[in-house]
Amino acid sequence: MSDPMNGDLAADAQEGWLRAPLSRFLALNVAVVDVDPVQTYPTVGVLNRGRGLLYRDPVAGSSTAYKKLNRIGPGMLLYSRLKAFEGAITVTPDDLPESFASQEFPTFAFASDADPEFFRILTTTQRMWDALQGASKGMGGRRERVKPADFLNIIMDIPPLPVQERIVEVINVVDEQVAALEVEADSLLRVRNAALGNMLSRGGEGWSSAPLSKTGTLTRGRRFVKSDYVEAGLGCIHYGQIYTDYGASATETVTYLPGSFRVSMRLAQTGDVVIAGTSENVEDVGKAVAWLGDDDVAVHDDCFIFRHELDPKFVSYFFASPLFQHQKRQFTSETKVVRISAANIKKIVMPVPPRDEQERISGMADAADVQIAALRAEAARLREARVALLSRLLDRTIDIKSVEAGV
Repeated sequence: MSDPMNGDLAADAQEGWLRAPLSRFLALNVAVVDVDPVQTYPTVGVLNRGRGLLYRDPVAGSSTAYKKLNRIGPGMLLYSRLKAFEGAITVTPDDLPESFASQEFPTFAFASDADPEFFRILTTTQRMWDALQGASKGMGGRRERVKPADFLNIIMDIPPLPVQERIVEVINVVDEQVAALEVEADSLLRVRNAALGNMLSRGGEGWSSAPLSKTGTLTRGRRFVKSDYVEAGLGCIHYGQIYTDYGASATETVTYLPGSFRVSMRLAQTGDVVIAGTSENVEDVGKAVAWLGDDDVAVHDDCFIFRHELDPKFVSYFFASPLFQHQKRQFTSETKVVRISAANIKKIVMPVPPRDEQERISGMADAADVQIAALRAEAARLREARVALLSRLLDRTIDIKSVEAGV
């Protein structure tokens, strides 16, 4: 792949760019429908930081307090008035089936010289998020809103239509490469999990099985908050980090607490497995990380510390296996967050092979994880390159004509 960052700098600003309010390219175009109690309405929201639509469960007209809804069609710009300051803005896909949202989600149609795909890409930029934050009005964070008139008054530099289309072409090449890497990583993860399920179900000489209550001890962590973090000190693991920052095992933490917290915290020792007891979805709750660092670490109270005599990575991978996933569903409680209790975790039955077999299974999963991590790292590198490339294209410090078609 050639490097898109090696394009020649433009000697002069490209012709035809307009510095204008968004109203030059967009027009408020809201279709309001009265809610019919006998109808069901497929609903959508908008993810923050320009990440596209959030597809929600259909809502029965008889069960919602809304009297009116906005009809959301394909190829429209859409944002959340309430969460616009978080970058909750996108352009709906061309194949979007009939959908609806509350009246907090205004929709806009495009002028003939505005490419919807270019504006979709624009919604993924920091400059758009900053502009939305600047247009937010109200008192305090979550109560702030961006009114449609204020949104349309946002001024931006917009290229002529042929340049919009060329930028779309170039950025789409990068996006397709990122998507392909993510698909490959997700596919390999599914293969890994299927292999784990097969190995753990196979059994053999010397194998046994027992509820987790019989294979180790489970202890809940203790509360700390993000404002407690310091640059160095006692390593700590927050439940949310188990989903975003850790794999099956870790030797270093990403956050720290003051050393004075050590006496009041519950600590994971080397070889313990830290289990997330809370999540936003059933799929993630119960994700685990084996702590293999040299020092003890503090564990958040939405996590459990599992102390045992097994191979730590084997235990961590069990929590990622289909066997655990299947069993945990009967024990999870779903409200706004998904939780699993210590009492219910203890009921889950784990196969226990001989130690050398535990290590063989965790070694197989580790090898797959190395490949998955490499794919995700390459995707992350490309995303960073995309941000830099798009910024320079929009700043006109790269002439779009100089960027190779194959990127």
